[in-house]
Amino acid sequence: MALQALRPFHLALPVHDLAEAQAFYGDLLGCSCGRTGLRWIDFDFFGHQLTVHLTDTQVGPESTNPVDGEQVPTRHFGVVLAIPAWDALAARLSAAQTSFLIAPTTRFAGTGAEQRTMFFRDPSGNALEFKAFADDRQIFATD
Repeated sequence: MALQALRPFHLALPVHDLAEAQAFYGDLLGCSCGRTGLRWIDFDFFGHQLTVHLTDTQVGPESTNPVDGEQVPTRHFGVVLAIPAWDALAARLSAAQTSFLIAPTTRFAGTGAEQRTMFFRDPSGNALEFKAFADDRQIFATD
């Protein structure tokens, strides 16, 4: 699928506190709020629809896989941003003293797959990854 033809995705996540989710996704990440209910909130997550659902149960244990010398959470989501937007978000998160799982870094430097990446958790423990590719044509590359 060509990048221009992409449509917004919808993702629903469990959270343990809606006010914390609002502060994290709305205030810290800058996502505008859409429709809400007593136990859920919709966010405009960088052009995609993210719905957080209040849950009273805990999500299962976290597993990781090694990628370029880092242990990456196998269950995570995020967005591929343009480099200036990624740099601005990395600076905002660092200024807010975000506890990174993997601090802002460049992975696969000097290769066609070169990308900036960072991992962190929301207040309910959901792992997020934000990326920016040096060359957007490499996003769906097979080599």
